[in-house]
Amino acid sequence: MGDRDLAVPVTDRYFEDYVPGATCVFGEIAMTESDIIEFARRYDPQPMHTDPVAAACGPFGGLIASGWHTTACVMRVLVERYLSHVAAIVSPGIDEMRWKAPVRPGDVLRVRVTVEEASVSRSKPDRGLVRSLIEVLNQHDEVVQSMRAMNLFRRRKLSS
Repeated sequence: MGDRDLAVPVTDRYFEDYVPGATCVFGEIAMTESDIIEFARRYDPQPMHTDPVAAACGPFGGLIASGWHTTACVMRVLVERYLSHVAAIVSPGIDEMRWKAPVRPGDVLRVRVTVEEASVSRSKPDRGLVRSLIEVLNQHDEVVQSMRAMNLFRRRKLSS
């Protein structure tokens, strides 16, 4: 499965370009043992993320990435490839974040984003809210993480 993107480039994308049903696929994110350990030592210092020997005796049978590490990697992809560079305003939040399977050293991840809903704001008609399903897949097409995001985007200038 190769990269798929929305019809309008991220550098010129507005609310109207996030069409419900559209699906994008972005990748690849290589997860290395050194990156997993470095992130975990700073932000999530649990042995299953920082110590390969201890992790081998743990419930996952080896070192796994922190879910927060996976999320941070996905965020970078979203900023670079999905979220408009000219019209993104803010995200009111994430719903239903799930870590469904461990991410291991050597995994190569892709991000699949499906626009689920797009609605114009009633109180501020110059913008709209886009709800997206974000799924992270490993090299075996297994979904390892999912979440539903909300993002506010500016609309294109309406003609007078």
